[in-house]
Amino acid sequence: MPVVFALIGGNVVSVVDDKPKTTRRLQRLANIAADPRVALLVDVYDDDWDLLWWVRVDAVASVRSEPEALAAALAALRPRYPQYRTSSPSGPVIELHVQRLSGWAASSAAVTG
Repeated sequence: MPVVFALIGGNVVSVVDDKPKTTRRLQRLANIAADPRVALLVDVYDDDWDLLWWVRVDAVASVRSEPEALAAALAALRPRYPQYRTSSPSGPVIELHVQRLSGWAASSAAVTG
């Protein structure tokens, strides 16, 4: 599923948005509770295939609901995502503790460009 994310230290954070759902018992949170091993795939597509790249983050996830975790995550997300400057979701925070990175780039231009 697509997510917005930011880095805090060596960890990746995302916040569960406030959506018009009937419940806050989301499947992704249940999945993390059942097995916290997760993967995040970040990629860039371009019509110029020399600029294609992806990075896979294998991590152990935790769900955090304390106000300090939400404040830190939103402070990291706001510079990247303008919607968080005017509207702050109430969380919880999904924090990925990175275990392994792997990736691919079509060319060195993708990495440095």
